[in-house]
Amino acid sequence: MVGGYKVITLCGSTRFRREFEEANKRLTLAGNIVISVGLFGHGGDAEVWEGMDEGTLTKTKEMLDDMHKRKIDLADEIFVINVGGYVGESTRSEIAYAEAHGKPVRYLEPICEC
Repeated sequence: MVGGYKVITLCGSTRFRREFEEANKRLTLAGNIVISVGLFGHGGDAEVWEGMDEGTLTKTKEMLDDMHKRKIDLADEIFVINVGGYVGESTRSEIAYAEAHGKPVRYLEPICEC
């Protein structure tokens, strides 16, 4: 906690921009410090990738993935934006990272134990 406020890092596919923004507002108004993604590569910030060669694109994606893990390090817990139950590969790795570091994981939608 920072100054008595829980720190929560949002995780999930950046295609769910609206849901990220709504969760950020709701969690902030509930008295939390919220850390979110830096850009929405799959949900409106596609221009970031335009003109990048494959090598630069790969390095940039690796950097962003690593930065998000550092955001998880700063958090007390993570909140997964799993619209329709969707959890992609990157998000699964963030969940595993959070759990390995003793961070509680909460979800926007109930997870299926199918």
